[in-house]
Amino acid sequence: MKKLVIILILLLAATNIYAQKKWTLKECVTYALENNISVKQSELDLEATDADKLAAIGNFLPSINGSASLSENTGLSLNPTNNELENTTFGSASGSINVGYTLFDGLRNFRNVQRAKISKLAAQHRLDKMKDDISLFVANAYLQVLLNKANLDVLKAQNNVTKEQISRTQDLVDAGVLPRGDLLEIQATDASEIQNIVTAENTVQISLISLAQLLLIKEYETFDIEDEGYDIVDDGISSKSVAEIIANAKETRSEIKIAESDVAIAEKDLQLARGAYYPTLSAFFGYNTRYADNDPLNRSFTEQLYLNDGIGYGLQLNVPVLNGLNVRSNVKRSKVNLQRSRYQLEQAQLDLESNIYQAYVDVKGAFKAYEAAVKAFESQELAYQYAKDRYDVGLTNAFDFSQSKLRFDNASIEVNRTKYDYIFKLKVLELYFGIPATELKF
Repeated sequence: MKKLVIILILLLAATNIYAQKKWTLKECVTYALENNISVKQSELDLEATDADKLAAIGNFLPSINGSASLSENTGLSLNPTNNELENTTFGSASGSINVGYTLFDGLRNFRNVQRAKISKLAAQHRLDKMKDDISLFVANAYLQVLLNKANLDVLKAQNNVTKEQISRTQDLVDAGVLPRGDLLEIQATDASEIQNIVTAENTVQISLISLAQLLLIKEYETFDIEDEGYDIVDDGISSKSVAEIIANAKETRSEIKIAESDVAIAEKDLQLARGAYYPTLSAFFGYNTRYADNDPLNRSFTEQLYLNDGIGYGLQLNVPVLNGLNVRSNVKRSKVNLQRSRYQLEQAQLDLESNIYQAYVDVKGAFKAYEAAVKAFESQELAYQYAKDRYDVGLTNAFDFSQSKLRFDNASIEVNRTKYDYIFKLKVLELYFGIPATELKF
């Protein structure tokens, strides 16, 4: 009984620890990259390229095939041991081994291996881009939770002040310093703030559920994040010129590497299509033997296999002369695909430049908005403190004080909004510069 009680206590403790776990941003990103279905599908696409590469390498190996047959013949049939027609019933067997090897095929086997290697690189770049995109989605959702929590803290803190003011106002009303209408005004403000707190709590919970669903976490009722230790961390990216960021992005960004890989694949496809213009030279070797149970010399099975065997070997040359213009049409089609992929690379570079310019401008604008919000907050804080001091001594009414407090609350929320907006946009710019999503600092 004592052991059972201990086990139950340990289980309850473990459950409580799990429920109290708070996820950091790094843990969320890592978990998403390990469990996201799209990432898993991209990893399968990468594994599939290994099979393509293996098949391309296999084309350099000789083909070896063996065959065997066993038959029963009745009536007029050809005796395989002496090549004479016989009207009888007999059993026969035969076997053969054939070996073939391509000596020259217009370098198509070599090009196929190169193409398979490029395809694997392209798949890896697509996987990297998928991870970057998902990391960015997770970071955005995480910062949204932080923003909602920060706003909730502001509302709760200010409501505590309101409750203190209710107590002070009650004393002033009782002393006859303030009219009862001021107390009612403050109480109405308290009720409105409580309603806002409930709405903010729901907003926090909804954003937590959205983040948990993005991570494919089913137990989202107990899901929570670490909401401390996140601040503006700029490693100097905002001080770099937009030209420097674009130049580095063109060398590191996955979307450019994907487009470049597509061009390289299209070039190999064109070389493969042109390879069909060349003749194909292959070597072959064959060995065969046979047995029949009506051998006129009554030789044994092994003796017949030894005496009735044969070998064939040689070279085979296939020269393309006229094939319905298939090769020419394939070459032309490959040229069109190559040009299309080059245009797509050019478009990808233009899109990247445009996105970086937009991200660069967004960062500058977000930082200015954050600075302005901080200044406005500082001004509203002074105005609020001044209004509070005047209200405490009965020099202003409750309505004016509530309006000052409302402006202060809004200024606090605006600081939070602009802060996390700036953090997110700064991290987007860092991603464009080539910093891996898992190495972003907050």
